[in-house]
Amino acid sequence: MDRREQMRAADSDRAAVAEQLLRALNEGRLDLAEYEDRLQRVYAAKTYGDLNSSGLLDDLPGTVPVGQAQVVPIGEGGAPGLVPGPDGRYPGATRNWLAETWNGYFGVVTIVVTIWAITSLVSAELLYFWPIWVGGPWGAVLLLGTVRGLATGEPQRWAARRAAKRQAKIEKRNRWRAEQAEEGEPA
Repeated sequence: MDRREQMRAADSDRAAVAEQLLRALNEGRLDLAEYEDRLQRVYAAKTYGDLNSSGLLDDLPGTVPVGQAQVVPIGEGGAPGLVPGPDGRYPGATRNWLAETWNGYFGVVTIVVTIWAITSLVSAELLYFWPIWVGGPWGAVLLLGTVRGLATGEPQRWAARRAAKRQAKIEKRNRWRAEQAEEGEPA
């Protein structure tokens, strides 16, 4: 046993392992009984060796060194673009922001052009292309907003707001589950 394994673990060390167990519970990797059993063992651990060798995290993905991991965890923020990089910026934020900004537009334009095409096909003649009045003005407004947003750094602010909302939702769910566990009810 190396020297570090014999050193006493701090409350923050036990809390970090407990947080990983809670994440596994929230992901459905542990049931409530197994979570509670492992959590008791975490808080009973005295040394780093107790935390590392007791099999608390061995069978959970994302809790082993990245070089040995069998799966790649998606991180706390969830989707790519919602997890800040080392420089504090959100990689992929621009792509995700553009997709969210334009997806509704492309969906609606596809529907109205399909309706126009079907009615033209049924009537056996090429009808007036009225979808231009749906897609044209809306597309122009979106284009101006997109250019302005890209110039002012809106994708990074958008990603930060989304990550904060997601984190607040996770914390609220965790508080609720903890309350349920304290009351003895299954979550």
